[in-house]
Amino acid sequence: MKRLDELNDLNSFHILSFDSSVFRPYGRILRELDAAELIRCAEEKTQIPESGNIYVASFSPMEEIPEVRNIQSVYYGSMPIEVGYCNGKNSTFNGFEYHKAPEINIAVTEFCLALGHSWDIRCDETGAITYEIDKADVFYVPKGTAFELYGTTLHLSPLRTREEGFKNIVILPLGTNTPLSEEEREAAHQAYRQGEPEARLLLQKNKWVISHPDREPLIRQGAHPGVLGPNKELKF
Repeated sequence: MKRLDELNDLNSFHILSFDSSVFRPYGRILRELDAAELIRCAEEKTQIPESGNIYVASFSPMEEIPEVRNIQSVYYGSMPIEVGYCNGKNSTFNGFEYHKAPEINIAVTEFCLALGHSWDIRCDETGAITYEIDKADVFYVPKGTAFELYGTTLHLSPLRTREEGFKNIVILPLGTNTPLSEEEREAAHQAYRQGEPEARLLLQKNKWVISHPDREPLIRQGAHPGVLGPNKELKF
């Protein structure tokens, strides 16, 4: 694959093909999912910001596409879902999040993803919660790929592979990545004080986050700065 080879020549860390067996514990490619109308909608009705990323959890023009009902039935057992997008120009790892439910993504453009396993997050005898950035694998995702990430998979924003940035459709259980109420936030704080370390990572509904200490925007939101090692950046 020419583009993958080009990216590997430019970067000090190895970038894997999505078809690699290394991807299997993280998720699966959904080759049978018909994403053509969703991709067309994202191409025509969403924009890449001039800098940074934009995330929209629920985007009605996508949610009104008939194929979404099939996705809801087949992949989420008819439970309520939200269909949104993440577009941007991010190129650094920054941290990791996970949800206790699968996440379906559709790559409107090509990009790379840094993925890890939630079971590699550690809490030592002092209560320090950490994740080593070198444990993450990086994958090249071709344009048009639909895939599912399992609920134990650490991930965050895609990494752009072109100057113009990336576009990615994100499908999750309804309410994911939306703000916690004060009562819900206090319940998490109380659980952490009582000895449940994972509660420190709960940042939004169905969204647990561990941030790199250099990623100040995440930390200002309340994310725990526990990623160890230099914050890696994809060169393209």
